[in-house]
Amino acid sequence: MNFNIGTFNYRNRNITYYTKGAGKPLIILHGWGSESKVMMPLAESLTDLRECHLIDFPGFGQSDEPEEPWGIEDYAEMVIAYIDQKTGEANVDFLVHSFGCRVILLLCSENGISDRIDKVLITGGAGLKPRRSLNFYLRKYTAKTLKLPFMILPESSREKGLNKLRKTSLWKKLGSSDYQKLTGVMRETFVKSVTRYMDDLLPDIDHEILLLWGENDDATPMDQAKRLEKGLKNSALVTIEGAGHYAFLDQRARFTAIAKAFFEG
Repeated sequence: MNFNIGTFNYRNRNITYYTKGAGKPLIILHGWGSESKVMMPLAESLTDLRECHLIDFPGFGQSDEPEEPWGIEDYAEMVIAYIDQKTGEANVDFLVHSFGCRVILLLCSENGISDRIDKVLITGGAGLKPRRSLNFYLRKYTAKTLKLPFMILPESSREKGLNKLRKTSLWKKLGSSDYQKLTGVMRETFVKSVTRYMDDLLPDIDHEILLLWGENDDATPMDQAKRLEKGLKNSALVTIEGAGHYAFLDQRARFTAIAKAFFEG
């Protein structure tokens, strides 16, 4: 797969992107903890229909980390800057996975860019407020209780104490696996991003959206897909049997056939 690779500068950070194909631009956004290369096999199969643009989100793949913690709005503004610089005046389509769903839902609801977005394919999309178990709340409030004594300390002492707390085995058991893998600015970015829920934006979005979901997705379960379908005015949900969160890898041929039919139509 010989994709063209390039970088563009945004907020003094180098953002890596890959392009291939011809025709209408298709912006492809990966999930949290992933990178564009994971989605290249799928993009390759669509290059006869679209000019595919794959962007490594800042902090992932070959892109620089942000200088300060980012939220969903920051990632969305970066995508807008990319579209303005690299696609000209053309309208664009989107194909997004997992974390990329948060970004596209925000973009579809923003007046400055929403009119330039046509079709959207979402797979394994994250961003709706999950239904939490009792165990989640026990872990959440235990963590808050452990942090409480440090909050009355001066800032320098507070950070030293919190850093020691984060290294304890108890603290590691309380956090998610994604959170534990991160440090510094990306850990704070994770917290800002995954606590930004997009439920309130759904009624304002009227784009043509295909929800293409693996039936065995345990990262963003089918409940999320059904809630998206119910909340979005012009969406349809298609389930892929025998696939999980990475449905485009688990059932590549079937996923590709459905994606092609959607973007050709």
